[in-house]
Amino acid sequence: MLDIKFIRENLKKVKQAMLNRNISIDLEKLLNLDDKRKILITKIEQLRSKRNTESKKIGKYKITGKKPSQELLSEINKLRNKIQKYQKQFLEIKNQTDNLLLRVPNIPDENVPIGKNNKIIKFIGKPKKFSFHPKQHWEIGEQLDILDFIVASKISGSRFVILKNEGCALERAIINFFLDTHKAKGYKEIMTPYLVNQTSMIGTGQFPEFEEEVFKCSNELYLIPTAEVSVTNIYRDVVLEESILPEKYVSYSACFRRESGTYGKDTRGLIRNHQFNKVELVKFVKPETSNEELESLVNDAENILKLLNLPYRVMLLSTEDISFTSSKTYDLEVWFAGNATYREISSCSNFKDFQARRMNIKIKLQNKKKEFLHTLNASGVAVGRTFAAILENYQQKDGSVLIPEVLRKYTGFDIISPKF
Repeated sequence: MLDIKFIRENLKKVKQAMLNRNISIDLEKLLNLDDKRKILITKIEQLRSKRNTESKKIGKYKITGKKPSQELLSEINKLRNKIQKYQKQFLEIKNQTDNLLLRVPNIPDENVPIGKNNKIIKFIGKPKKFSFHPKQHWEIGEQLDILDFIVASKISGSRFVILKNEGCALERAIINFFLDTHKAKGYKEIMTPYLVNQTSMIGTGQFPEFEEEVFKCSNELYLIPTAEVSVTNIYRDVVLEESILPEKYVSYSACFRRESGTYGKDTRGLIRNHQFNKVELVKFVKPETSNEELESLVNDAENILKLLNLPYRVMLLSTEDISFTSSKTYDLEVWFAGNATYREISSCSNFKDFQARRMNIKIKLQNKKKEFLHTLNASGVAVGRTFAAILENYQQKDGSVLIPEVLRKYTGFDIISPKF
């Protein structure tokens, strides 16, 4: 969330940022509502002061044993009614202001490309040249009897999958490899709830903008679209000591997304399912170090792909492609041999103080002052997409799939062969 004072004092800059994002936000309406809110606060405070003055007169009457005049009681009653009236108006305007403010996205960093043109930063690794026409991962998985989309569809509907046989072991191996690798880099492992409340969704920026994208359960609880939600909220309304930062967490979770805006895209395979596994990286850092911490975060996510020997590229996303909450995002895109293209496997983002302001997460500086810290997160990386990328890049002519060397101690086998 942006500070409304910042918006007021930097209106031209904020307007330009919204134009760069190609988003229409009525900032004048927001500021007008805030003006009305301030006027009502002043009126309420003045009326309360007057009511207190009149109420003291009643106290004097009680000391002398006399009854207060009907005029005085009537005046106090009128003041109370006016205060209640203005308080009701204040709450209505405050709710409108807060709702509109929550819909204002973060300001893109000055280094983010403007428009829709994402910038390729680098390529790492060369795609393998096959002596045969490579298949796509769902074909490979079904032929190896490790993926079953048909039965999953019968049980749950489209965009679900059943993992079978060696596929289960490979999925677990990927998760454990990710966790062990990131913990070796200083990340603390944490497992948080898959169900969160509305306040948690608002805190990380999923609500109100993307409320239709999540699965709502009973009792006002929601299935997490990413572990970022529950992990980042562990410090909601907390003041952290400057000396403990950066705080770095790695978390495995199942994730759940409706993908309501993507029907017709990636309807087959593991790329865009309603339920999938992911290992998430979350950082809480000092504001002056967040840019440096973003580069470090990207390196940590890249390290996974390097160890798996998967070709990939790094993209700096443009103003129209970065997420609602992000100030700057790098996407890691892994090579998929089956359709000869790069696909996103991790987004590494610096939110600056945008989420911290929504969640009221602060740091206490050495001079005892308090300020909002910065938050960052990345997929470290998406498990299902890694599974798919391994099938496509490690497939063999006879239909088998080699297991990357770094995963073999986790799987207990080095190849998945056709059963027939």
